[in-house]
Amino acid sequence: MFNFDFYNPTKIFFGKNRLDVIDKQVPANAIVLITYGGGSAKRNGLIDKVKANLGKRKVYEFGGIEPNPHYETLIKAAEIVNKKNITFMLAVGGGSVIDGTKFISLASHCKGDSRDLLKYGFRLITSEMAGEVVPFGVVLTLPATGSEMNNGAVISDGHGKFPVMSDLAFPEFSILDPTLTFTLPKIQVANGVVDAFVHTGEQYITYPADAKVQDRMAEGILQTLIEIGPISVAEPENYDARANHVWSATMALNGIIAVGVPQDWATHMIGHELTALLGIDHGQTLAIVYPALLEVRREQKRAKLLQYAERVWNITKGTEDEKIDMAIRKTREFFESLGVKTHLSQYGVTADKIPVVIEQLRDHGMTALSETHDITLDVSRKILEKAM
Repeated sequence: MFNFDFYNPTKIFFGKNRLDVIDKQVPANAIVLITYGGGSAKRNGLIDKVKANLGKRKVYEFGGIEPNPHYETLIKAAEIVNKKNITFMLAVGGGSVIDGTKFISLASHCKGDSRDLLKYGFRLITSEMAGEVVPFGVVLTLPATGSEMNNGAVISDGHGKFPVMSDLAFPEFSILDPTLTFTLPKIQVANGVVDAFVHTGEQYITYPADAKVQDRMAEGILQTLIEIGPISVAEPENYDARANHVWSATMALNGIIAVGVPQDWATHMIGHELTALLGIDHGQTLAIVYPALLEVRREQKRAKLLQYAERVWNITKGTEDEKIDMAIRKTREFFESLGVKTHLSQYGVTADKIPVVIEQLRDHGMTALSETHDITLDVSRKILEKAM
């Protein structure tokens, strides 16, 4: 197991009817900006409920944060933060709204050009870079990204998606009420299951590091998602299934299974380009890329793929290659059982788009991906070809 530091200050309030904690968690004298997305939280009355729990605090709203939140949109919110002297924000939504709110927090009092915050990649942005940040809390409405309990965001700018990481960007608290997710469209629920599954896999199916606790936790998350994922999609008001979905997605990317182990993230980096260029949902891009990547990288990941086959899928018979084949096939079948397609061609994408994706990877410096930094552009091309 590698050396590691672990830090996660986010308070979690889980379960039914937890909005009442807002009054105690938000400073009494705060000037609050509520951020949200396309308007469903407004239409279904959730924004009004949040405002009611804020009592007499001065409250402003900023809606319209889009999926894959855009820099230009978020800067408008940062201007409101400055103009209205906002001292606290509440993100009401899923990963995109939370990611966007993290960027607003970092960018509002940025000492330089806020667009420069997109240039740090996986390096942590410090207070020297961002200046004073605006604290925020979360009311989660979509279980997928784990952004409600981590320090990362992904922000779109032009034809690129850029990771933004900072220990200043942890939510102060997050309210995880599974009932607030009951009205989600099935495809968003399915995408969320895939997102959590691949988040876990990118930290688990790498190479052995003798991190037994992290491995067992990752395997537990994967097995839980396999068990309850189809139920969460098919039965939107099944509280137990959705509660386990919500907590699995949070645990998949709150840092606890990442400590002391190698991490991949190549599927995400390639998937980001597919979303930016072709408009395919983030979760769908992961379902397309991940089985193909596992196939192309089966030798580099052989030991952990065998562990994955045996411990997660209970595949105990056959040769090593047969076990790996079946594990990858079952992974693809699991995604498809959720209603998520797993081939680029199923989204109308033709092979002539692959060179365009490769050029985008080159332009964004994604030329040495994976836990061993040996996924070159040629290897990425093979993965995309396998994903057709």
